[in-house]
Amino acid sequence: MLYVVATPIGNLGDVTLRALEILKDVDLIAAEDTRHSGILLKHYQIGKPLISYHEHNEAMRTAQLVERLAAGEKIALITDAGTPALSDPGARLIRECIKRDLDFTIIPGSSSILTALVGSGFSCEKFSFRGFLPIKSGRRERELRAAAAREETSIYFESPYRLTKTLKAAIDILQDRQLCVARELTKKFEEFRRGPPAELLAHYEAHPAKGEIVLLISGRGD
Repeated sequence: MLYVVATPIGNLGDVTLRALEILKDVDLIAAEDTRHSGILLKHYQIGKPLISYHEHNEAMRTAQLVERLAAGEKIALITDAGTPALSDPGARLIRECIKRDLDFTIIPGSSSILTALVGSGFSCEKFSFRGFLPIKSGRRERELRAAAAREETSIYFESPYRLTKTLKAAIDILQDRQLCVARELTKKFEEFRRGPPAELLAHYEAHPAKGEIVLLISGRGD
């Protein structure tokens, strides 16, 4: 059995009891960053073998893990934060399990997407999660224009190093549409900052953002 296990997005106390039971029971834990995941496992005194599973070795590791699953091992797949396969490694292994008819199950838990959406105060009835905003300016601006045309809330992951560039582009494209920067969710310096692009830009030019960021754009009907 493959267990696709969601892990905390910041606060280690957010791990579920079911996730801990599974991590203690499996034969092997495949982790995006073994050093990062080691902090969580050490905190809960879990001493299971760890193997790396990240974007640079995903193809090789998938083949290896599938063979071990076929041989009857119990394996947990985790990423640095949140649920594997959502803008993180994992989808390839899940697809291979489906192809090979190998059992797998999803262990739900913390989600930066849903945490940010609820905390933004924007409409939760319908939303569009679009992953990371494109790095190249042309593609990023096209994505922002698509958000401007949507009726529903748009949700993106963004790097703190590119946030001000995105907000500058948003001033013309999104005008006075409401945005929310959800930062460092569940951690000590958690922040939900809402406002039009120009207002947010002024703040983050004066106070450069740090940490993990989810950027939300209100829908046309919000």
